[in-house]
Amino acid sequence: MATIKLEIVSPTKVVYTTDVNMLIVRSTGGELGILPHHAPLITGLIPHAMRAKTDAGEQLIAVSGGFMEVQPDKITILASAAELPINIDINRAQKAYARAQERLEAFKTSAEKSKDIDSIRAQAAFDRAKARLKATKADIER
Repeated sequence: MATIKLEIVSPTKVVYTTDVNMLIVRSTGGELGILPHHAPLITGLIPHAMRAKTDAGEQLIAVSGGFMEVQPDKITILASAAELPINIDINRAQKAYARAQERLEAFKTSAEKSKDIDSIRAQAAFDRAKARLKATKADIER
């Protein structure tokens, strides 16, 4: 099967690099499936657990947003943060998820609307924690 080179880079290191059969990501414009020989593309990414499909199976990688450049022979992800499931502390991620969820609920019930920036930050923290938990396949309380 044809493959395409995938490289995920964070500000501090190369997080992941391998040849993939397909990459499924959530961009700012919606969900995308990238196959070998894809047309050139540049897009923003939102926090999620991307799926890299290889001959060996599927690898989940948590990204906290960033950008993706696609060329016919290479996908480059420039992520603000990216983690493989093996590097994620599940207990810490679950606590961050619960904290962010509590903050969001507090903003929903608050009559004060002047804290819009704080609610945006809480939503971003919630999305990052959710992505990290999905990458580990940990249960997320709903």
